[in-house]
Amino acid sequence: MNTPKELRYSEEHEWVKVEDGKARIGITDFAQHELGDIVFVELPAVGDEIQLNQPFGSVESVKTVSELYAPISGKVVEVNEELSDNPEFVNESPYGQAWMVVVELTNPSEIEELMTAEKYEELIAE
Repeated sequence: MNTPKELRYSEEHEWVKVEDGKARIGITDFAQHELGDIVFVELPAVGDEIQLNQPFGSVESVKTVSELYAPISGKVVEVNEELSDNPEFVNESPYGQAWMVVVELTNPSEIEELMTAEKYEELIAE
């Protein structure tokens, strides 16, 4: 499994990349592997507020539908529209093309609660 060291991770298998007071969010390589082939992604709209640990969208695979849980709180400022037509990007490039949303952080201290890559690797090894 690929777990980039510069990212932070949630127990619900989302990754977060913080840059300039904003956070880019997606699902991990582990999560996409567990879900199987992704066929549909539902995301919030620009302007929506997401709240820590609350559902903000879903991914549907050939096996199941899985909710996405906000790893941090914030206002959605960008949505990856390409995932509507190309949900397979989640399987092909979970840390690249398949980012899901960018949010303006409303509580930057929440980042400190997320796991490092090392801690996340320990979680998924269990």
